[in-house]
Amino acid sequence: MPIIRAVDGIVEMHPTLPVSPRSPATQADADRRDRSKEQQRQTADHAARLAQQAYQQQVQQAPALSPALLAQDLMTSPVSWLPSDSTLLEAWTVMKHQGIRHLPVTSVDGTLVGMISSQDLLPYAHELESVNQSGPFAEHKLPHVMNSRVLSATPTTEIREIAHIMLEEHVGGIPILDSSHHLIGILTISDILRAIVHRSPLDLRT
Repeated sequence: MPIIRAVDGIVEMHPTLPVSPRSPATQADADRRDRSKEQQRQTADHAARLAQQAYQQQVQQAPALSPALLAQDLMTSPVSWLPSDSTLLEAWTVMKHQGIRHLPVTSVDGTLVGMISSQDLLPYAHELESVNQSGPFAEHKLPHVMNSRVLSATPTTEIREIAHIMLEEHVGGIPILDSSHHLIGILTISDILRAIVHRSPLDLRT
């Protein structure tokens, strides 16, 4: 059948070239194709098995992540505390004798109402360290000085979260309360640093 092509309005006719018939595929060709497909499938299966084995080995060799470090793992317990009707002199004496820098303050019924630190007592240190200790500030009650905005945590609060709060809020100690809001411990920067020194390497990841 001729091919008709229009060029600039002039019709040209070109005869089609004869096409030689394609020789039918032989059985040998079909067998070769089947063998090639089978080799490709076997190669893919082998690669998949190797990948699976490598993954399983990696899973077996990878160290299991340790559980998150919690407040109950590092907190100091039992914790020293003072009732809110205690004096600055009493707080200073407890801190000095026990070598601590933070004291939770509770109400009469044991509810946490504040925190007092050695930094809070620093302006009165000269009077509290004097021989007679009879100055007017020594007998001041803790509510006059303590921080009544208290941040607390539970025994299962993660250390990483507590450290973040300490850094953001510029606090050196956080009391630990149980589910009934009873004081059961305290976690300070010193506790965390002590753990880093004595329990190294310390993994804070979750």
